[in-house]
Amino acid sequence: MSGAVSGAGGLDGGVGRDDAELERVRAVASAGPFRPEWSSLRGCEVPRWYADAKFGIFIHWGVYSVPAFGNEWYARNMYVQGRPEHEHHRTVHGPHSEFGYKDFVERFDAARFDPDEWAAVFRRAGAQFVVPVAEHHDGFAMYDTGRSRWKSTAMGPRRDVLGELGAAVRRAGMVLGASSHRAEHWWFMNGGTAFDSDVRDPAFADFYGPAMRQETAPNEEFLEDWLLRTVEVVDRYRPQVLWFDWWIEQPAFEPYLRLLAAYYYNEAARWGRGVVLNHKWGAFPEGAAVLDVERGAVPGVQPRVWQNDTSVGRTSWSWVEDHRYKSVAELVTELVDVVSKNGVLLLNVGPKADGTIDPAEVELLAGVGDWLALNGEAVYGTRPWVVAGEGPTRLPSGSFVDAQAREWTSADVRFTTRENVDESGTRLYATLLDRPRDGVARIRSWGRDAGLVEGELEDVRVLGVPGPASARRTGEALEVDLPADLPGSVGVVVTALLPPPAPARRTDGLM
Repeated sequence: MSGAVSGAGGLDGGVGRDDAELERVRAVASAGPFRPEWSSLRGCEVPRWYADAKFGIFIHWGVYSVPAFGNEWYARNMYVQGRPEHEHHRTVHGPHSEFGYKDFVERFDAARFDPDEWAAVFRRAGAQFVVPVAEHHDGFAMYDTGRSRWKSTAMGPRRDVLGELGAAVRRAGMVLGASSHRAEHWWFMNGGTAFDSDVRDPAFADFYGPAMRQETAPNEEFLEDWLLRTVEVVDRYRPQVLWFDWWIEQPAFEPYLRLLAAYYYNEAARWGRGVVLNHKWGAFPEGAAVLDVERGAVPGVQPRVWQNDTSVGRTSWSWVEDHRYKSVAELVTELVDVVSKNGVLLLNVGPKADGTIDPAEVELLAGVGDWLALNGEAVYGTRPWVVAGEGPTRLPSGSFVDAQAREWTSADVRFTTRENVDESGTRLYATLLDRPRDGVARIRSWGRDAGLVEGELEDVRVLGVPGPASARRTGEALEVDLPADLPGSVGVVVTALLPPPAPARRTDGLM
């Protein structure tokens, strides 16, 4: 079995201990300030740190980084007959009954994993928070859990990946989050039940199971285990972002989601920390958590803060040999578009199995960091303007819209704003998604005839360029002359001050 771990394993403590822990969770969830009811949970507020942060790093790293073929769903697809991963596995690694997914675990040694080095890369990129995958669909925990033997502290790296990285992230001044993809494990490995594979071996049922059909609802035992695994992550690591993948939208999860959300929000109140729950589709009602749109976009300014999770790569979240990467310009425009619409960007990287981050990904992150070093004033701590943007290029709305690169023009502009800067008025920002070839930025929404800016614009500047800019405001646009040696290589930011309205003069003779 090529180094497989043998022997059955189960939950630590047994049913009685689980019952006691469930009672404790229910007590905390009901103690307030929140209750496990949607009417109460809709009262949660998005914390200021998150609304201001705008940019975080997602990390897909796990056992699937060892085969590094296809994508992070290798654990499932290698058992699905007819999939390229199935034939690749049989050809490269041998029959599935002799070498299964479990046999990659001990090859996942993470020999060069340096959490402080990772944190430095993310800080250099300008990220404000970091969300590692605590457990992916494959069922291997990247943290120290008491609920499974299949964990990074006992196998593979033999290190508490989430704990070590969390400490490094916090030392670097960033906020720690965590993601759970455990819900999908109910059915994730079920392809291996259809032919002679190690998924059928009872000795490994605690790793590969339940391996049920996706059409079936998870049972109470699975749902309670899902809840207690999530609570364990909350209690041990205190993540301030808790991200879930899509399958928690199944109706069977609904009472457990209410319980988990109330527990998390109440514990965060006890910690004195602002926290965020991320969900997809309709798993949570509006106002009870923050909506996450995978590889997505929305049509305009949203009334509530939302999040786009996307990746530096187009097809895989984990590292694979044949990665097709986005460009720095694409990543910057994604960030700018999201922020202009009241969103937060969670940008994924996928380290290699040995714990190193591919130099191509480090370079992409550094490029984003260079842009933010010049132009971060238009991103961090800003809020949406009256319109998100202008220009001819249309971006499709919804999930999975980033497969192809967009050709942006200098007429495509995104807006943000900052109120009461030094009590001098409102600071407006316009980010051009491409460089004007004639050296003139034209911002039509700031023209006199647009009717969106009341009053005169003052202190027009180009971020990264010292001194005031040469500008003129016409009926059609605000036109700004850009210097020939404009720093950077992607989107340029024009900023202007809109002073507060002058107080009305009194006519009664009183001061």
